[in-house]
Amino acid sequence: MEDNREEIIAGPLADPLFRRIGRIAAECGQRAYVIGGYVRDWYLGRPCTDIDVVVTGSGIDVADRLGRELGTNVAVFRNFGTAMLHAGGYEVEFVGARKESYRADSRKPLVEDGTLEDDQLRRDFTINALAWSLGEEDFGTLVDPFGGMEDLRRCVIRTPCDADRTFSDDPLRMMRAVRFAAQLGFDIDPDTFDAIARNRQRIAIVSRERITTELNKIILSPVPSIGFELLDLTGLLPLVFPELSELKGVEKVGKHAHKDNFIHTLKVLDNVALRSDDLWLRWAALLHDIAKPRTKAYDARTGWTFHGHEVVGSKMVPAIFRRLRLPLGEKMKFVQKLVFLHLRPIVLSEDEVTDSAVRRLLFEAGDDIDALMTLCEADITSGIESKVQRYLKNFALVRRKMAEIEEKDRVRNFQPPISGELIMETYGIGPSREVGIIKSEIKEAILDGRIANDYDEAYALMRQLAAGLGLQEK
Repeated sequence: MEDNREEIIAGPLADPLFRRIGRIAAECGQRAYVIGGYVRDWYLGRPCTDIDVVVTGSGIDVADRLGRELGTNVAVFRNFGTAMLHAGGYEVEFVGARKESYRADSRKPLVEDGTLEDDQLRRDFTINALAWSLGEEDFGTLVDPFGGMEDLRRCVIRTPCDADRTFSDDPLRMMRAVRFAAQLGFDIDPDTFDAIARNRQRIAIVSRERITTELNKIILSPVPSIGFELLDLTGLLPLVFPELSELKGVEKVGKHAHKDNFIHTLKVLDNVALRSDDLWLRWAALLHDIAKPRTKAYDARTGWTFHGHEVVGSKMVPAIFRRLRLPLGEKMKFVQKLVFLHLRPIVLSEDEVTDSAVRRLLFEAGDDIDALMTLCEADITSGIESKVQRYLKNFALVRRKMAEIEEKDRVRNFQPPISGELIMETYGIGPSREVGIIKSEIKEAILDGRIANDYDEAYALMRQLAAGLGLQEK
């Protein structure tokens, strides 16, 4: 990882847009620099189309002039002193160089004009304070006053100034340190790590929405367990996600001990991450055993049990989503469904795989059956390889059986062919217990395989059931 100016000019700064920004800034009597993520990610070989430009003066003025030259709209946010436009496939944000100070009860800074170094000093981490000059005389020169390049080489997250001040001023940066460590596979510098632990209580002044944004990015990282282990080690986890922290620990009575459900949950999450980038499937992995602390019981004969944890856990999902300001619509219902059903395929794989049991699973899971199976396969975390292989072999059998039954019976998301309206019309009755009984019996007969998912067979059964209930056709 080298700072090669010619390579930078020919690579990340090759687009004429960068020379144009430098020229416009010079015409305004200012200097412009590309700073932050675009610079960092180029050295890391990561794609990035979001460009932050810091100007030693008014970033809004430079953005306005660039927008006029390009004939593109400029979004101006005067309260924040920033402007943003789209150009050549990039999203470019402009800000004037500034220095910041904070009050103890707020993470909103008091801002005043500053130098480039002032602006770099206010950045959260040294790797995000790297800047390239866009000036004509030193175009492409790296400006790195705080050792960000060395931290990139060492794969370290470190603050550019006193870490206690950094995290006390803006406590969200503690979550960002953990998130960058998880996303990039970096270590957190020991002094920076210790400062997070010392300042962890300051996270209380950060909004739930901002914390959850960082949690989602940790969950979407290549190996999410890295982030959650760091949240635990720094003491942030019980403050931002107490239910997950409560999974920690092993309790032993005599020869009986249960596994550490926190470690198990992180293994399941990592397993899902290997198979899917779906945020909500990963959330389901994180929450699938969330009710185990509330359902834990000890039986002297059989040891530790967690009976009904899937039911209790599914009921916990809405409250967790509400507190974390996560969406309460279909995404939440998807996670809730997978938590509720996550044991069903495992039970199937342990027993004889009957057509009836597979039909019921297909009916209850509907279009989410593939996600459910992915979660269940990820839930196999035994250290005994023969046990893992046995479960995976059984799951493969369940998947084959599902494909056969789905092709034959079409029960995924099926609606029984006989509706309540048809029953009421046929027998001249209103909504009643009898209507519910007939509908339920027809559905059960289809799922049990006693009749096909077919109108004629269902109609014949309706007539038989109605006769038994003393109903007569009109």
